[in-house]
Formats: sequence, C-alpha cells, structure tokens
Amino acid sequence: MPGNKLNQKPTSKPARQLLFSEALQHKRLASTTTNPQTSSPPTESITMAEKSHSTTMDRILQEITTVSRRIEGMDASITSLTLETKSMRAEIAGFQSRVTGLEQRMGLVEAQTTMSRDRDQDLLYLRHKLTDMEDRSRRDNIRLHGIPENEEGVDVQSFLRSILPKLTSLDFDPPIEFQRAHRVGPKRPGNSSRPRPIIACLLRHNQTRQILQAARKQGPFQLDQYVIRITADYSKETNDRRKAFLALRPLLRQLEIKYSLFDPARMWVTKNGVSKDFYNPEELQIFLDSFQPQSMDSTSISGSHDNGGDNEGNLPPGQEKTNTAQYASIKGINRRMVSRLILHVEVKKISF
Repeated sequence: MPGNKLNQKPTSKPARQLLFSEALQHKRLASTTTNPQTSSPPTESITMAEKSHSTTMDRILQEITTVSRRIEGMDASITSLTLETKSMRAEIAGFQSRVTGLEQRMGLVEAQTTMSRDRDQDLLYLRHKLTDMEDRSRRDNIRLHGIPENEEGVDVQSFLRSILPKLTSLDFDPPIEFQRAHRVGPKRPGNSSRPRPIIACLLRHNQTRQILQAARKQGPFQLDQYVIRITADYSKETNDRRKAFLALRPLLRQLEIKYSLFDPARMWVTKNGVSKDFYNPEELQIFLDSFQPQSMDSTSISGSHDNGGDNEGNLPPGQEKTNTAQYASIKGINRRMVSRLILHVEVKKISF
C-alpha cells in the first residue's frame, strides 16, 4: 500500500546518525534513573567544589592582602630613605661648600705664611746686616770701666792720652789721637759706686788693636787704688750674645772643655781633640747639655781653660762671679735671652 511505512524509502545517513545519538542519550538518562547508586548526586559534588574553590580564593586573598601590606611598608621605607638621602645630599653639599671655603682659606694662609716666612728671612738678614754694620762702625772704639767719676777732669781725651801708655805699657808712635771720648749714659745721682764707663774712638785702628790685645793679655789694670778694665765696643745685640757665652764659662770649665771667645761673638770650643765653633749661645747650651754635667762646686771651677780668646767682654769690674748660685741661674739667663738672640740662629747660613 502506498501509505504503508514499510514501503517507504529509508532516511538519509545524517538523519540516521542524529536519531542514533538521541537514542543513546535517552538510554544513558534511563540508566542513570534506574541505578541511582552508581553515581553521586550532581548537587552535592557541585557544593564541595564550590567550598574548595572558596577556601582557595580566601587564601589567595589573604596572601594578596599580606603582600599588599608589605609593599605599602616598603613604599613607606623607600619614601623615608628618599627623604634621608635628600637630607644627606643637602648636608654633603653644605660640607662640600665649607670644605671648599676652608681650602681657599688654607690657600690664603699658606700664601701668607710663605710671604711671612720670606719676610722673616729678609728681616733676619737685614737685622744681621744692621748689627754687622754697627759692629764695624764701632771697631775703633774702646770702653774703659772702673774710672771714678770726675777723675778725667774737663778734657777726657787728654786724660786718656796720659793714662793709656801707663796702663798698657805700650809706646805709641805716633801718639794716640782720638776722634771723640766721653762718658756713657746720664750721670748717676750721688756718689755711686758704679762709675759710668768711658767710651773713646781712636783715630788709628792699629792703636785700637794694640790696646785691646794688651788688655786681653794683661787683664785688669791697676790705677792707684782702682781696677780698670778695657774692652771693645759692640752693638747691643752682639754684647748680649757675648754675655750669654760668658755665662757658660763655669760649665765649660767644669766639663774641662777649652774655649775661646772671638770677635765679635763666636765661641770656639775643643773637647777630646775635636773643635767646634758656635755663633749662638743657645746652640752651645744644647751642646753642653748633651754631656749631662754633675752639680757644680767651687773646686771644679777653680781652674780655667781659656785658650787665649777675647777678654771678659763689656762687664764692669767685679761682675764676673763663678759661685754655685750664679751657675744655677745660667740656664735661666740664657733662656730669657732667646727672644733677643733668635735672630742670630741662622747667622752662619747667611751669605753676604
């Protein structure tokens, strides 16, 4: 029959596959419905998965929160470090500016020190030259100590012309002539026991040398009841150095060191066959200190080892003392003279 389904043509292949898939799906659903024990309910598995997922998310959120807090703390620390770094940079910049200023000042100070040192050297040289010129201008002068006041009368030159040949036992040919002669300093009030010295400038230098040589050899001269000493005339600087050298004579004698004081102020010493010159009393004091002398007594200074040097210098009669009390003050005397003698420290190094 035309209307019978069996007589109909079979469906196409895609339609058959679709029908097969639908039938297979219905079969699976039916098997699931008929055997409920073979699989867990879908609702319960979904709930457990959601809980596990929720727990994991919470942990992740906690970790994120912790990391965020740490990052915030690090940001704060970085901000603080940045501020400190800026402050340190500002301080370093200030230090650099101060150091630059100090370097500039030090440069100025060094320049001024160099200039001052050069000026000191120039001043030292000029002062030495001035002292040398003054000493040279006094080479024809002699000083006579111990002549009572008013003994010379009105004419000092005539008085000296009469007594000098007697004192020195010299026969002057031609006779002594003076350029000038007078007392030194203002007259002391009353009858002073310390008469003013007489300074005389001779016309001929060879006669001046003869008188000074006789004074060195014969020592103090006797005129009636008076003791008269004749010395050379030096500048104050040279005279101070000579006094400082002469103050060291007791120590030189105690150490058995031969010595001579030459013009204008040079001490020559000999120890164990070795000779040495000293132009500065302070240097001689240091040299003597190296021997570590023992305490001084009167017997150790009784013998003199003067080697034919100059006389006692511009010291008035009776001023020379060699007792223990004076020796105790020798070093102090020399130390007090340092300020006046410092200009002579480099005398040997200065060339003319």
